[in-house]
Amino acid sequence: MTTKMRIAVLISGKGSNLQALIDQADQAQYEIGLVLSNRPHAEGLQKAKKAGIPTAILDHAQFDSREAFDTAMIQIIDSHKIEAVILAGFMRILTPIFTDHFLGRMLNIHPSLLPKYPGLNTHQRALEAHDKEHGLSIHFVTSELDGGPVILQAKIAITQDDTIDSLQKKVQVQEHIAYPLVTNWLASGDLMFKNNQVWYKNTPLTTPIQLTEL
Repeated sequence: MTTKMRIAVLISGKGSNLQALIDQADQAQYEIGLVLSNRPHAEGLQKAKKAGIPTAILDHAQFDSREAFDTAMIQIIDSHKIEAVILAGFMRILTPIFTDHFLGRMLNIHPSLLPKYPGLNTHQRALEAHDKEHGLSIHFVTSELDGGPVILQAKIAITQDDTIDSLQKKVQVQEHIAYPLVTNWLASGDLMFKNNQVWYKNTPLTTPIQLTEL
């Protein structure tokens, strides 16, 4: 029996991607050893408790600097013997203290086709630009906000009837398929971060993997 990779999932809200990771965990090479939230009342904490996963709350408002908060997070995560960190709607800008500590061991999912629309309000920005397609990107986290190398993307078509809400729902459907998949690649050793580049099955990626091609 192979040992599963222990991951921590960081959340700030409802935890829909956390639930997708929980749902796939039995068949995956990862196990969720910790769910950490910076918001004491994040709904996702209840999803973790229901699944019997240890939780931690670290309210960022109680710290006088981002660095102090990030250092405290590192201490909690490392104390749970975590091997990789999965950001799932964690609404905090991380400092290099944190990103360097987990470099190559931390993933983020972002609701746009990066490098388009880093940051917030991605669905609104795609609509305002009259884009024909939208989607999500899963990337390794570096010190650059939403700037780490992209591993996988999933694209959706934008129709003339789409709204911010409908785009969000379309993208979330793809997120819940893609994030457990890529997390499992990391846990199984198929996915690596070397020389600031994505390597998949011992081959450097020149372009992101497309979910539709799998």
